[in-house]
Amino acid sequence: MKSSDWCYTALIASGLLVDHFVSWPAFLRRSQRDQPSARLWLWRVWMTLLWTLVAVGIALWLSNERAWVALGMTIPQGWRLWGSVFLVGGFALQQVRTAARIARISGPKPKLRAQLGKLSIALPHSSDELRWFVAVSLTAGFCEEFLFRGYLIWAFEPFLGWWGAAALSLSVFAAAHAYQGKEGAIKSGLVGGFFTLLVAFSGSLVPAIVLHALVDIISGVIAWLVLRDESAQAGLARGA
Repeated sequence: MKSSDWCYTALIASGLLVDHFVSWPAFLRRSQRDQPSARLWLWRVWMTLLWTLVAVGIALWLSNERAWVALGMTIPQGWRLWGSVFLVGGFALQQVRTAARIARISGPKPKLRAQLGKLSIALPHSSDELRWFVAVSLTAGFCEEFLFRGYLIWAFEPFLGWWGAAALSLSVFAAAHAYQGKEGAIKSGLVGGFFTLLVAFSGSLVPAIVLHALVDIISGVIAWLVLRDESAQAGLARGA
């Protein structure tokens, strides 16, 4: 690693700290006044932060004339490709089936709403918000995999070995989701662990990027299916 790489690693850490200690508390304060506008504000902040970090990382990578294959930005070949397609497709299909079951439930869904917990405040409640959340999901799919399963593993592999670097990066990934609470951070760590194994299996970031985006999109759809009736009732109450 060069000094510029250490600076970039510090920049990533700073961005994550700002998100946790500044952006999230600011969102909670805004949500007390107007939850829909607060959600849009938070999602814009997240997308701006992630794309800025990735843009700096790409510029750094290009300036050092490094091969993209070293970062995992390559398409898997042979059995790794077909195995990745099977894993990604199977995981996504399972989530789609869950969303379909929820869609068949009519009316308010208080039990499912309770399962979302406090995080529901940051999830889509309307069709317009769902479209924004898709953009957030695509951003997270590419940017978070670039940072956590790509750059950070590459940066620390010379010191810790691939698996040691992957474990360190996974710990940072879970900590970055600490705003979701202890259970949310653990769940994110488990999902991130699956993404890490997928990268190790395929030798590429691409399957993890695709799966990460799909998981987030379908999770957003599921949240919308649960929360949309609540949002509609709130709108009727305001209209009355």
